[in-house]
Amino acid sequence: MTPPAPLTTTHRVIIGDARRLPIVDASVQLVVTSPPYPMIDMWDDAFSELQPGIAGMLARAEGRAAFEAMHRVLDTVWSEAVRVLVPGGICCINIGDATRSLGGEFALYPNHARVIAAMLDLGMTVLPDILWRKPTNAPNKFMGSGMLPGGAYVTYEHEYILVFRKGGKRVFTPAEKLRRAESAYFWEERNVWFSDVWVGLPGAHQRATGGGRERSGAFPFELPYRLVQMYAMQGDTVLDPFAGTGTTLAAALSSGRNSIGVERLRAFEPAIFESLAQAVDAGRARGDQRLADHAAFVDARTAAGKPPGYTSVHHGLGVITRQETSIRLAVPVRIERGDEQVTAWYLSDS
Repeated sequence: MTPPAPLTTTHRVIIGDARRLPIVDASVQLVVTSPPYPMIDMWDDAFSELQPGIAGMLARAEGRAAFEAMHRVLDTVWSEAVRVLVPGGICCINIGDATRSLGGEFALYPNHARVIAAMLDLGMTVLPDILWRKPTNAPNKFMGSGMLPGGAYVTYEHEYILVFRKGGKRVFTPAEKLRRAESAYFWEERNVWFSDVWVGLPGAHQRATGGGRERSGAFPFELPYRLVQMYAMQGDTVLDPFAGTGTTLAAALSSGRNSIGVERLRAFEPAIFESLAQAVDAGRARGDQRLADHAAFVDARTAAGKPPGYTSVHHGLGVITRQETSIRLAVPVRIERGDEQVTAWYLSDS
């Protein structure tokens, strides 16, 4: 692997309320997050703490009112996320709809639609979303009346990755254009990553981390890793206002992007720093895998009589398009932890 240009990144951990981000305006290029899902019972206590009236609504089986009240809590976070995004910055929100019975009535609560409405109100541009088709170990499970018509319900086994942009397309300076070229992805990766359906991404291990929850609610590393490659350049800053166990921060560190993670519960802080520590090995392994997969792709294409027309300058591999010739994968080599942040160093030419 040809060494990349000298690079360091910082990864800041903020224990606090994402409804009031201590971040300056227009300083973040990408937001990648998965918030608490309204009307999923594991998040009831968290929403009730932030908006006490929600507990009473649920107790009285006022599902629609509770749904709206929970989303009003999230609305303040989306407003802050938009404030700190640069013009042309991207916001990716992983969220699933909820199904729930209250007062004997079963209903779907469309979280993804409500988030889209909130983002439109904030002036964000809605871009095509991704449907994450989650694996299941029970392909024959059903809800409702089983085999009898009129009372059965479709089983939900997917979540959404909503994608928004702040205003028009991002404008790049000459220096940023060079970093953008080095941050390119391979042609065959683009064909998978920019598909509107993602399959084969297993759910993450749900470890207990304290703070009154038995499950962390984390998404798998590959999900934010792809989004970081797709929408941020090396040296950009990625924000996760619901940091949880720090998976988004780890994805950013592993690929040469800065990050900021905001988490309300201090009980998650050790898990975040553990994720950042593991990101060095994870980043090297994922980078090696990408290069090996691409080499196999090139070999297969060449054997089929379709050899690539270009060569990657830094990695010496054939590539399909001219835009791939400057690809230079960031390779993390070590980190140093401070009180509230981690600094990472990457393989360099020196």
